Amino acid sequence: MDVLGLLARGELSVEGRLVVASNVTLLGEVTHGDQRVRCVYKPVAGERPLWDFPDGTLAAREVAAYLVSEATGWHVVPPTAMRTDGPLGPGMCQLWVEQPQQPPAWVDVVAPDEVPTAALPILEAVDGDGEPVVLVHAADAGLRRLALFDVVVNNADRKGGHVLAGDADLHPEMADIVGVDHGVTFHLEPKLRTVLWGWAGQPLRADERDDLQRLGTRLAGETGEQLAELLAEPELAAIDARIATLLQVNRFPEPEGRMPVPWPVF
Repeated sequence: MDVLGLLARGELSVEGRLVVASNVTLLGEVTHGDQRVRCVYKPVAGERPLWDFPDGTLAAREVAAYLVSEATGWHVVPPTAMRTDGPLGPGMCQLWVEQPQQPPAWVDVVAPDEVPTAALPILEAVDGDGEPVVLVHAADAGLRRLALFDVVVNNADRKGGHVLAGDADLHPEMADIVGVDHGVTFHLEPKLRTVLWGWAGQPLRADERDDLQRLGTRLAGETGEQLAELLAEPELAAIDARIATLLQVNRFPEPEGRMPVPWPVF
């Protein structure tokens, strides 16, 4: 059984709860015969209602984000499947990605005189002690790919803690940098809130345009059919519109008004 089949249909057992998450997020394990992987299970029943997203849709949006990641060829979302059953009912099940003991500081908050030379500063602020700090992120190609992905899926909550090191040993196609927690995506209205604004206004590269055009083609085929089972029809049309705008403007979007950064940033 492949990893998606294992996540969707394997025997799921729960080990514990990740208490830092706003919605019920459970750490577990799925097994089938001698196959065994750890996973994150988010039951629909544990979703907290939001004023701007339809109730009971966050798990489906997580799965939709994975499908878009795969259709672009970016592989920036760990394998994610929808389960029709589970200890707490239907929900999404995502491959758990173990992190190194000292993961790279791709996103950081530092003092103004400690900004790394190659870092991209995002905004200046003050910390809880009133000291000035700067939110920065690395000028990394993997982060740039994730930033463009967030534009496509209209991610309303890209925190620094949602950026993880991929694990190619666990899943060969996984990118070196992946993102998790995509429940608040695909809204009809512009909702982009992210810590990855470092490329705002920069032109798209030729390979990025190729990837977006490939995604547009696949949305008209099998990927679109899969997404239609997870998202509302207007939300699907909005993906096409965002891709068309990106290709027409040919650059990363810039924030309008105040810098739309999620809080907390981690």
